[in-house]
Amino acid sequence: MSRSVRFVGRAVSGAVDVVVVGAGHAGLAMSRCLSDRGIDHVVLERGQVANTWRRERWDSLRLLSPNWMTRLPGHRYSGDDPDGYMSMPEVVRFISDYAGRIRAPVRTGVTVTSVNPAADGYRVGTDRGDWRCRAVVVASGACSHPAVPAVSDALPVSVRTYTTRTYRSPADLDSGGVLVVGSSATGLQLAQEIQRSGRPVTLAVGEHVRMPRVYRGKDIFWWMQRAGVLGQRYDEVDDIQRARRVPSPQLVGSPERVTLDLNVLRAEGVRTVGKLVSVRDGKALFSGSLRNHCAMADLKLGRLLDTIDGWILESGEAAAAHPPERFEPTGVDRSPALSLDLASGEIRSVVWATGYRADFSWLQLPVFDRKGRVRHDGGVVDAPGVYVMGLTFMRRRQSSFIAGAEDDARDLADHLAGYLDSLCGRRHASVGA
Repeated sequence: MSRSVRFVGRAVSGAVDVVVVGAGHAGLAMSRCLSDRGIDHVVLERGQVANTWRRERWDSLRLLSPNWMTRLPGHRYSGDDPDGYMSMPEVVRFISDYAGRIRAPVRTGVTVTSVNPAADGYRVGTDRGDWRCRAVVVASGACSHPAVPAVSDALPVSVRTYTTRTYRSPADLDSGGVLVVGSSATGLQLAQEIQRSGRPVTLAVGEHVRMPRVYRGKDIFWWMQRAGVLGQRYDEVDDIQRARRVPSPQLVGSPERVTLDLNVLRAEGVRTVGKLVSVRDGKALFSGSLRNHCAMADLKLGRLLDTIDGWILESGEAAAAHPPERFEPTGVDRSPALSLDLASGEIRSVVWATGYRADFSWLQLPVFDRKGRVRHDGGVVDAPGVYVMGLTFMRRRQSSFIAGAEDDARDLADHLAGYLDSLCGRRHASVGA
């Protein structure tokens, strides 16, 4: 029996079983899984396929995950550089080729403006008309808008500001000093790139996750995947909300497979200070927690390496692996600066590398918690027939990586198929009565 049910009523742009919002890697992975199950659907994309990768990333960015890890349902990296890291044009090509290969029913240039309950499911409003559906998959991603803190409003007018969406290269910046705020992968990569351009960089450091690029002869993700760290499920974690707020690891994808951490940046001349807490009277004020944040990151790094070493020993792969390694503690100045005069002219630019936030303002459903986050259980939203894809640690620790979309999409497609079957069952039972 086909699950596809067409709707009647006032004219709409279309009626399908499922509307998928977003044609990035997560939305396309779900599209493939829905097609495999014979579920009628459409994918609505405000721009082009892979729009965020195509238009909202800086020029030198590469994936943090190696090419051998880059996969989507029914599609794998097949090039001659498995240990390399895709550039943004390569990512766009990989995802765009995938959309064509699976013949995804994508409608580009369609901006979703609302999702509201309807008698038979949901009405999805767009700038090109409405769609009716029984289920909705929100795959617009967790990186809709840069998460710029409110202290940015207090910056002196003489200081130009950039986000990870507006920054493209050091050539965008004025000559002179740069304050980079944020110490995850993005912050470190931009700090190094800008420092090497001849502009002195001060890096504001908060909580972070330190990792080597290569450990015991393999990419760190190779070990994390084999040891089950990346595949750890959301329902296996004691505090999943805390786990979802953990910063992205301090890594960089480069042909040389180099490690990038605070010690590397300090050796190149980057000045490190504590977390930016406020801007007052033209001065940036930093916390005194730099040493504690670095010590905690070093401790967690040791725990990760202990986990990997334990797995190598138990799996019998010790003979094939390089010897265990431990890394120098993160260096911290004896008295890190607690303030910086932004009005003196020393700092000409501030780059906010403070992460992203999702924009689900168009989702007109009672599914948000008091902090504005979508309530979901491993991607199953707290509303019948509504799902999310691509969020951090959504179902597994690797959910936010391209490779994580495959297993997540299959799990949620199975759940969605069961939901549609239950609707058909209830409809037939009602007719029979």
